[in-house]
Amino acid sequence: MPDFNDSRFVETGFPSLQWEEEDLPTRPLPLHERPMQARVDHEMAIVALHHARIALAIEKFWGHRDCVEYLQKLIMSGGHQDGQSRVGFKTEVLSALINLVALHQNE
Repeated sequence: MPDFNDSRFVETGFPSLQWEEEDLPTRPLPLHERPMQARVDHEMAIVALHHARIALAIEKFWGHRDCVEYLQKLIMSGGHQDGQSRVGFKTEVLSALINLVALHQNE
């Protein structure tokens, strides 16, 4: 008999964050449990959505040792060094770039 004082059974309008043993095979995968390429694709999609030219450059560099250096320069400078002044990246793009650095170093 379920304990209805347990927070999993209280109606909040949101699904429970706790997974029962039988639900584990069908639960959505958290980002850190996804396969490496799926994680890279997710981060690249965020960059491409806001900065298509930068995403193309990252794709060309991906797998080379200079890629991390390029990503770090982007993070520190806030954009390409092509004479255009920039304020910086949106937080989701900055987060994606930082995650790409970590993912590239893990490969």
